Amino acid sequence: MFSASAPLPVSPSDKAVKDVELSTFKVDVLEASKEALVLVDFWATWCGPCKQLTPLLEKIARESKGTVRLAKIDVDKNQPIAQQMGVQSVPSVFAFAQGRPVDAFAGALPEAQVKAWVEQLVKTAGIPSSDEKPGFDTALQQAADFLSTKDTSTARSIYADILDMEPTNVAAYVGLVRCFLEEGDGPSVREMLENAPPDMAKDKSFAPLRTALELLEQAAQGGGQTSELEAVLTQNPNDHQIRFDLAMAYYANGKREEAVDCLLEIVRKSRTWNEDAARKQLVKFFEAFGAMDPLTIATRKRLSSLLFS
Repeated sequence: MFSASAPLPVSPSDKAVKDVELSTFKVDVLEASKEALVLVDFWATWCGPCKQLTPLLEKIARESKGTVRLAKIDVDKNQPIAQQMGVQSVPSVFAFAQGRPVDAFAGALPEAQVKAWVEQLVKTAGIPSSDEKPGFDTALQQAADFLSTKDTSTARSIYADILDMEPTNVAAYVGLVRCFLEEGDGPSVREMLENAPPDMAKDKSFAPLRTALELLEQAAQGGGQTSELEAVLTQNPNDHQIRFDLAMAYYANGKREEAVDCLLEIVRKSRTWNEDAARKQLVKFFEAFGAMDPLTIATRKRLSSLLFS
């Protein structure tokens, strides 16, 4: 059941659902209907049926992945538009496609009936369904390429654009989190992981992100500077704790190869030091880097040769 409260305010970045007035009607309805089916919902704060219908229309628009958009118009604040469209009562819903109205209904219809109406309009208006629309593969690959070259600003922009169009895109959400990880922005990473939609957070790609955050926060707590730790290690080459701390300091500074080398050296000198701490930390690195990361693959081979030689 939908809440019986008034329709929620719309976020300015929400492209699927927008509050529309006379000055934005042309862009958000007429022009937008050339790319998607636009439902124009005439509602009012005092309208009981509106409180049931509007959340349903919002849900349909947000779940359509760009095929359907919703333009919400408060009739009390936009009388000229309501009069021009011939609105006699609220709720009234008009469907626009290719810059013109193609159908309408008044009153709060059952959910199944509204969904069937929308699906039929999408077909007859010739609007590609979400399955037929071009995917975001190219954009995702471009963002990943920028991220791989540490151009996180450009990568973040691409991922954010994808999420504006498809808020449920897991790959874009994960990519955006990885940008913050690359920048060492632990608070932003934690915020995104904690605020991820429940269904999205169940995706297996979130596990490496949580491990990477744990490593980032662990490295930040170490507080040691690499130059200081290197100097101490030079004087005490068999101090495994200093070498371990140096590995985490390297990791905090984005020096993944150096971090790996330190941990491997601990394994080489003392496999079981501190209850296998170096090997266990390498396993966490592998999860954070990703199973197919070249450094993960190469390090696994080196670790295996040390453990089984």
